[in-house]
Amino acid sequence: MSSKITIIGAGSVGATIAYKLSGEDIASELVLIDINKEKVEGEVMDIKQGTCFRNPISIIAGDYEDAAGSDIVIITSGIARKPGQTRIELTQTNVNIIKEITPEIVKAAPDAIYIIVSNPVDILTYVFTKISGLPENQIIGSGTILDTARLRYGLSEHFHVAQKNIHAYVYGEHGDSSFVPWNSADIASMNLDDYYQVMKDKVDLKELDKAGMEEYVHKSGGQVIAKKGATFYAVSVAVCELCNLILAASDSVATVSSMMHGEYGIEDVALSTLTLVGPKGVQGRIPIHLTEEEVERLQASAKVLKDVIAQIEI
Repeated sequence: MSSKITIIGAGSVGATIAYKLSGEDIASELVLIDINKEKVEGEVMDIKQGTCFRNPISIIAGDYEDAAGSDIVIITSGIARKPGQTRIELTQTNVNIIKEITPEIVKAAPDAIYIIVSNPVDILTYVFTKISGLPENQIIGSGTILDTARLRYGLSEHFHVAQKNIHAYVYGEHGDSSFVPWNSADIASMNLDDYYQVMKDKVDLKELDKAGMEEYVHKSGGQVIAKKGATFYAVSVAVCELCNLILAASDSVATVSSMMHGEYGIEDVALSTLTLVGPKGVQGRIPIHLTEEEVERLQASAKVLKDVIAQIEI
């Protein structure tokens, strides 16, 4: 596949994304940009020295102008979340970083699809949308794609079934106000509750604690940070999968963050619901039926984000 991907930010997440992309046939050119020139040069050298077992790939430590012609730009720059710190507490510092980056990278790569990964991702997706001047379809926040991956892993462990057979999603903010629309969750086209009733006597199953599973999704990131200092493997895999979707021949479904325009009564905020994503970026949301309680939870999640937006300087 002949494609060019630029990654801004060579910290743990950005470097891991670059490393994973270097081992797959997703891109033929990679550009890493970071304010710490020595660090990014070291990352590129280390990654390039492991590419002898694949088809040739160009990987450079560059500047903004080197992003010209990129199909995808991934923004990971920002201050990392510290143990015990919420994503929202990072907001103004990382907003200021996005404000510095945006005009430079958009000037160099105005036609790229942008993936915002930095946290708090929904706020930064909103800010980037407001200040970049780009069409909204070109802007995708990684949103709850990682939360959804964590959910499917948790359900896979609970039901003893492969993750590829599970369809379940996390809606809302990439954070503690997110939730699972359980009526749309299934295993092999069977509702989770029905699957449990049918299979409980055939395999050793316990009834699913749905609130407990949502808590698992909410707390997973913080637990990893507390144990090892940062999260970067799972999010990097999720972002690389998002690159695959963007570079594919047709659209796919993912829970990514983009601007809301009246869906479920929500406007002027970016958060995640089921969304069509493909070669032209965001192609629209899939309006699955939500219960009244779920709509209220989604609106509450939007309010959490709006309350923060009202307090920051954009």
